[in-house]
Amino acid sequence: MSSVGKSVSHESAFGHVTGSALYTDDLCTRFPNLLHAWPVQAPHAHARVLNIDTSAASAAPGVVKVLGPADVLGENNTGAARRDEPLFPEEVEFHGQPVAWVLAETHEQAVQAAQRVAVEYEVLPAIIGIEAAEAAGSYLTEPERIERGDVEGALQRHETLEGKFFVGGQEHFYLETQCALAYLDEADSVLVQSSTQHPTETQEIVARVLGVSKNQVVVQSLRMGGAFGGKEVQANVFAAIAALGSRLTGRPVRARLDRARDMMLTGKRHPFLGRYRVGFDRQGKLHAFDLQLTSDGGYSLDLSAPVLGRALFHCDNAYNVPNLRVVGRVAKTHTTSHTAFRGFGGPQGMVMIEDAIDAVARHLNLPPHVVRQRNFYQEGDTTHYGQPVKDAERIGRIWDRLLETSAFEQRWQEAESFNASSTAKKRGLAITPVKFGISFTAKYYNQGGALVLVYRDGSVQVNHGGTEMGQGLHTKMRQIAAHTLGIPLASVRIMPTRTDKVPNTSATAASSGTDLNGAAVADACRTLRERVLEVAGRLLGHDPGDLVVDEGVIHARGDGGAERSLSFREVVDRAYLDRIQLSSTGFYRTPEIHYDRIKGRGKPFHYFAYGAAVTEVEVDGFTGMYRILRTDILHDCGASLSPLVDRGQVEGGFIQGLGWLTQEELWWTPEGRLGTVNASTYKLPSLGECPEEFRVELLERAAEPGVIYGSKAVGEPPFMLAISAREALRQAVASFATTHDQLASGVPLASPATAEAVFWAIDGLGASALSAEVSSAAQVAE
Repeated sequence: MSSVGKSVSHESAFGHVTGSALYTDDLCTRFPNLLHAWPVQAPHAHARVLNIDTSAASAAPGVVKVLGPADVLGENNTGAARRDEPLFPEEVEFHGQPVAWVLAETHEQAVQAAQRVAVEYEVLPAIIGIEAAEAAGSYLTEPERIERGDVEGALQRHETLEGKFFVGGQEHFYLETQCALAYLDEADSVLVQSSTQHPTETQEIVARVLGVSKNQVVVQSLRMGGAFGGKEVQANVFAAIAALGSRLTGRPVRARLDRARDMMLTGKRHPFLGRYRVGFDRQGKLHAFDLQLTSDGGYSLDLSAPVLGRALFHCDNAYNVPNLRVVGRVAKTHTTSHTAFRGFGGPQGMVMIEDAIDAVARHLNLPPHVVRQRNFYQEGDTTHYGQPVKDAERIGRIWDRLLETSAFEQRWQEAESFNASSTAKKRGLAITPVKFGISFTAKYYNQGGALVLVYRDGSVQVNHGGTEMGQGLHTKMRQIAAHTLGIPLASVRIMPTRTDKVPNTSATAASSGTDLNGAAVADACRTLRERVLEVAGRLLGHDPGDLVVDEGVIHARGDGGAERSLSFREVVDRAYLDRIQLSSTGFYRTPEIHYDRIKGRGKPFHYFAYGAAVTEVEVDGFTGMYRILRTDILHDCGASLSPLVDRGQVEGGFIQGLGWLTQEELWWTPEGRLGTVNASTYKLPSLGECPEEFRVELLERAAEPGVIYGSKAVGEPPFMLAISAREALRQAVASFATTHDQLASGVPLASPATAEAVFWAIDGLGASALSAEVSSAAQVAE
């Protein structure tokens, strides 16, 4: 019986629900002489550090050391993409940036002592927000461009609209905040337990700060309580502080942030500002799209360049625009450095063209879903960067199937009838597609490694380069190993991710964790399977190619075990006695991907994942409050390796996208202080915001050749399905208009589309039936 394609529980599900699953901070109880690190934070968004006096803090009870720039043994910088993130800065570039760290016997003592560090600053002007950065000419990158066709000529030949759209950032709000625990091992090398998506990069940064080679540092990622991209790069600084403190004191050091500090110090999803011109004909077919994107990168580069690049790649979503130009640039502001987040710039690019398509539909008085469908990619089309859109027919197949299963046309008519009879409340229905490219856009990251160990009792340990953050990667690796070896799932154990087991790994990101590491695990398991079957062939008197392994039983193909058979355990034990190697490494690299950034042409993605969602909402025009009545999703996961895991990713991705587009609003003061630093001021989606009716299906007959067992990535693509909720809200807002003239230039709706934003969008339509009813009510009251 195959382990692949079965709905199995998450491999740590029992530990999650019982509380027995350990996370980085849970390991602290093993170290009775543990020190606790706490930051000394700057109260300015931009300032020069003139002097730091640590004498009072050093004399405080329990303080062992106060770390500063003079204590760095190697390089005082943790920047990954560019060395622009000093561990101890001479110039503060965001509010709350640590300028020193206190190490004390208890957490409370460290917090109290940090308040006694006296720092003298010279306050400097701060740049807050994209438009302020544009006005000041403050940027982290040069412009990047992708262009095809004659954009200006097409705009001149067709009717045009212009738009400007700002889409806000998003806090990761992983349940487990940033945490690292460092200690010296028996060889006096540093071992770091880190809540990181990228152990290899964490290893590199720690080695850099300590001034040692990488083989003197081991990083382990046991598991993470969520990450969503926020621990791909930004876990490094906390690991570096813990490691430096441990090296200097000889004691274990824990660096863990509380929620407020985590939100203050870590980057968010990048805010984007888009300005566009769109050219179209009277049937709603787009002929030109000219888009300018500026992202807010914060104070340092981090991953802002590739995030912007993916936005450029995905500004077409599922639509074929023959003349398209997109130019993007990353602005430098004095806020925390924004970073990776599920979708990695793709969502910000997609919402721009969805905004433009809706404006075109309103202008032409056509249903938005009709205009969307008329612009879909077809078989044989290529993207604006020259990549063929493989399996483009799936866009239409998913769309048509979802229109049918969601009863879209019937519900569209029902919503119109409801709106005609209701003045104060209106309903909106929308369907939107998703086309998302899968691969790291940095080619060298598209590789995965594994180490698989088989023991004499037939049990197996699997080590691979991916990290588990709750997404089910380890569950899929376990299924792949069991399936490839032909043994029961219970015989396979997934080990914590460590840099001394699988070196030079890529981050678990870009939705590629299963594609890369799963293929590497399968590669190692195939090697071991061949070795085991060679031994079994001699014992059973059969050619190894005639043997099969099924649930740990080896027998000749076709006899179902009726003739003589051997257990996997028996054959493995004999292989050991015959001195056959029972461990193997595995490796995989994604084939046939390339991209020329100068020319803006290539094949940066191995394949595309597709999906679509229908969402219906009901809006109260007096308050802007709304309910999400129903969501229907049909998503392409290829031949799903683990349907239960994949379904959870689709549901979770949609809800997280829903939060970004409708509720989660980051706010900075003009001085650069983040005003939304906890769940009381930053609204997250909860059970109450879930669709009252939530239907999710995975596309059938969708196997993807050349990917591990025909599967497709599922981490990021479902996030963009939540655009359907934003467009449903816009449709409901539009229903408050009484004439088409009110909609001719589009229906502006801020992002996130909070209740307040929806209210002002309705108000912005001008005279409406709602305002007329308010006037009538006022007259009656008089």
